[in-house]
Amino acid sequence: MNIPSPTSSVRLVAIPRLSAGGRWRVEAMRSLSEPCLLWFTKGQGRITIAGVTRGYTTNNAIFIPAGVMHGFEAGPQVFGTAVFFGRDSNVVLPQTPLHLRIREVHAQQEVNVLLDSILRELESDTPAHDRATTHYLGLLGVWLERQARKADPAEAARPTATRRLVTRYTSLLERNFRTGMGVADFAAALGVTPTHLTRCCNAACGRPASALLQDRRIFEARKLLSETRLPVGRIAEQLGFNSAAYFTRAFQHLTGKSPSAFRRGI
Repeated sequence: MNIPSPTSSVRLVAIPRLSAGGRWRVEAMRSLSEPCLLWFTKGQGRITIAGVTRGYTTNNAIFIPAGVMHGFEAGPQVFGTAVFFGRDSNVVLPQTPLHLRIREVHAQQEVNVLLDSILRELESDTPAHDRATTHYLGLLGVWLERQARKADPAEAARPTATRRLVTRYTSLLERNFRTGMGVADFAAALGVTPTHLTRCCNAACGRPASALLQDRRIFEARKLLSETRLPVGRIAEQLGFNSAAYFTRAFQHLTGKSPSAFRRGI
């Protein structure tokens, strides 16, 4: 299910399809240039958003604004729908990430009906189907706002000092991962020591700051290797590695393949 409208970049994609071409496409740290809603209807796993890891399960709605670094487990038993709102969406949507556990059957049915309606309009060639799609997306935004207001505050991830720091780190990392900055540089920019930053990352998501940085850079490398014909040396340069040889070692260490072998296997 991947139905783009001819006049809009709105898409509905079955969650298992997101990892077509490799689970790294959803599990590695990355961000999108558009807002996204993940509606899980079956299965469970973990999702990391802005450096904070939580579990998700059936009937969880997770909203991720544009530019927010994230990654999630998408095992073979995980099903649901991802809604991509497009880069220029004028739908009123939350400004911060949301993780909502939807327990009311009526609310579950409501979002399923909205998603079915959006998909039907995207597939349609009847008059005003684009406008109908926009209105249904607006209702989806209203649904999100209402569910967020009803959410149990006890379930929300508390904005502790640790989580606030990790969120700032991932935001800074997302803007600068191509520059060659290391963990020490990011820590200095945040006014903390590398040790403290790593300790906070481990507490928030079970991974050190260096792992988040490398995961983000290697995701981008895999994307460039699979979607472009840029030479390996040029990719290394674009991602801030000191040399093509160092990039190759780092890539092979994290993926088990050299960049060239990865590209040949696509």
